[in-house]
Amino acid sequence: MTLNKKDISKALETITAPGEGKSLIESGAVKNIVTFDKEVIIDVTIGNPSLQAKKKVEVEIMKAIHQHVNQKADVKVNVTANVPVKPVEIKGNDIPGIKNIIAVASGKGGVGKSTITANMAISLQKMGFSVGILDADVYGPSTHLMFDVANARPLSVNIDGRSKMQPIESYGVKILSLGFFTDANQAVIWRGAMASKALNQMIFDAHWGELDFLLIDLPPGTGDIHLSIVQAVPVTGAVIVSTPQNIALADAKKGVAMFQQPNINVPVLGIVENMSYFTPAELPDNKYYIFGKDGAKNLAEDLNTAFLGEVPLVQSIREAGDVGHPVALQDNTPLEKAFSEITKNTISQLVKRNKNLPPTEVVRITTMSGCSTK
Repeated sequence: MTLNKKDISKALETITAPGEGKSLIESGAVKNIVTFDKEVIIDVTIGNPSLQAKKKVEVEIMKAIHQHVNQKADVKVNVTANVPVKPVEIKGNDIPGIKNIIAVASGKGGVGKSTITANMAISLQKMGFSVGILDADVYGPSTHLMFDVANARPLSVNIDGRSKMQPIESYGVKILSLGFFTDANQAVIWRGAMASKALNQMIFDAHWGELDFLLIDLPPGTGDIHLSIVQAVPVTGAVIVSTPQNIALADAKKGVAMFQQPNINVPVLGIVENMSYFTPAELPDNKYYIFGKDGAKNLAEDLNTAFLGEVPLVQSIREAGDVGHPVALQDNTPLEKAFSEITKNTISQLVKRNKNLPPTEVVRITTMSGCSTK
């Protein structure tokens, strides 16, 4: 006797789907029935993922078919669970008063990411924008040194009945850095959770006021701090900094890939090439490509992102940072123009991003959801 699908379906109507209150047929739990003479294969999907529930359904199906269809039927049951993913709690919210949040990142350390961040902030401020810097490099903060405020300490201010930190202001840029709260001679030895908590305090327990741009100076790499930032605030876009050498470019590529992950999905505004070439003072027309030529520019083309500009390897940039006076403060110099050009290109990409893409959402642990930027 050949098994009949109609008889099998009728038998399955006698079985209640776990937690449904309906039969396996009514609830749509039965996905497929295949018969071969006296053999029947049944694919079932239920909402209960427990092994006990799966086994119970399997046994009940076998009993029902043996009782109502054919006692000698060879029954095979494939039970899978389809459990809806519950929304995961959002880890943060957008910061009131801040229009755009730009993350400045690099896959590799030592490429001048903090120098680029500091001078971009100065360029933005000189263009008339209100700017802040959050130094998120918790293990090696340097922004407080580059802005000559190493000995400053943020004060507490009362905002709507809550005590908040007042960022330190230098050269018209508001700054918060872990360097304000740690001993300069002491290493910060924290696990990721402690570092993330400190970052959240500097983000949400600070009175940033109205800002056109908040630049977040991220640590090198693609680790826990980066994930904490994109889970805490909806980053508008990211700028990647690299030198032209192949080793740095390989890490920069990973930095771009991190922001482009589907569960992060932060637009990459472009790539900045630092230490592009060296020009000796005595040979101002000569360019020596110590770390390679056009590496970051070629990488930007390969990754279909913008090349934001290049900064030469010049001693005065290092000296300016060491004395806490970013080189972009000096008017009408080649370096000031270089940083101004990079900043203008970044703004141009940001305008395109805000025009053509929806607001970046805060990242959840497993999904995207919820909060928007302007």
